[in-house]
Amino acid sequence: MPNLFKVVSLSYRNAPLHVRGLFTLNDTEAKQLMLRIKEYFLVSEVLVLSTCNRTEIYYSSPKDFNEGIIKLLLIEKQINHTEKYLSYFKQLVSEKDTVRHLFEVSLGLHSQVIGDMQIINQVKQAYQCSIDLDLAGPFLHRLLHTIFFANKRVVQQTAFRDGACSASYATVELLKSLVQNPKILVVGLGEIGTDVVKNLPPGAQVTLVNRTKSKAEELGSAYGHRTADFDEMESEIAAADVIISSIVMDKPFFTKDMLGRSGSYTFKYLIDLSVPISVSPDVEDIPGVLIYNIDGIRARTDESLAQRMQAIPMVNQIISEAISDFDDWAKQMVMQPVVQQLKHALEQIRNQEIARATKGLSPQELENVERITSSIIQKIIKQPVLQLKQACKQGEPEILVEALQDLFNLDKTNLHHSVNFY
Repeated sequence: MPNLFKVVSLSYRNAPLHVRGLFTLNDTEAKQLMLRIKEYFLVSEVLVLSTCNRTEIYYSSPKDFNEGIIKLLLIEKQINHTEKYLSYFKQLVSEKDTVRHLFEVSLGLHSQVIGDMQIINQVKQAYQCSIDLDLAGPFLHRLLHTIFFANKRVVQQTAFRDGACSASYATVELLKSLVQNPKILVVGLGEIGTDVVKNLPPGAQVTLVNRTKSKAEELGSAYGHRTADFDEMESEIAAADVIISSIVMDKPFFTKDMLGRSGSYTFKYLIDLSVPISVSPDVEDIPGVLIYNIDGIRARTDESLAQRMQAIPMVNQIISEAISDFDDWAKQMVMQPVVQQLKHALEQIRNQEIARATKGLSPQELENVERITSSIIQKIIKQPVLQLKQACKQGEPEILVEALQDLFNLDKTNLHHSVNFY
């Protein structure tokens, strides 16, 4: 198969957070970049995937435009010093490697949280964007639907998506088991606290508190949550059902005295994600108050991670089987131009002979001749098509293609252009 499908990838594997942040694309920026790529380069299909952990640009073209696309991305993001950032990008030009890379990314094998459940939805959104801009053709349609089907198999047949494998995911899962529709107070918006907020279910009643209030306001605005000042802490504690803390301090911030001043409780849960601890253990002496600490959360994630790691060989097997099926389809698509030219050549012969030999026939007789000769053509072409399909499955269609080209004097130049069905 020709190497038409390529990717440039910037991810947490080869770029630090501050570099990844420079290249993150929102929906509008992604669409604008895709249109620019289509305008400036000889490409027929484009897929742009941008998340907090990666920005990847997939495209179909017989030429390698990787560096040009990276430079265009730099221009769109108004970033100078191309050489400084070029080394952070992974570049693939082998179609085989690019297809497998997209499978592994989509199914969560390349995620920071192995088996990440969000990434497949992000891939679906990226694919929809390609469709909306008319930048998804037969190759991309088939590839993405093959990936979605493989993902369904992974969910149904493996433990790769079971449990929560990060502190933030585990915290959100724990919330679901504690109380329905709780009022949640999140205190401390470092990396873990921010990640928890991003994963809370839509519509949750959430209040954000952070030493730097502007950060709380920015995150609250993005996710529709209210904010409060640090000096309002005790009233916010009294109002909350669940308090999630990821404050970094030398000694516990939430004390027995602090919670005792906030009133009595039917129930109140404190989830302490801080190291060292930010909730004093004696807080549990207050009736109705229960603490969950980071060790308990990590125990949940470690167990889930072990299950997911054990499932990786099965996930790889599912990917290999899906890629094999996709390759069979792609190889058969490559042979379609040969089949079409063969049909056209035989049809020309048929039409010429009918025109020469059917003068004086009645309309009914002419209709019978048309029907019989069309049937003959279909039977003649059936065997070469079956042989081509078999040759494609074996990865050896070239000899048979060349023989058909020579036998029926097919246009090889036009054929090479038409093979690029992407």
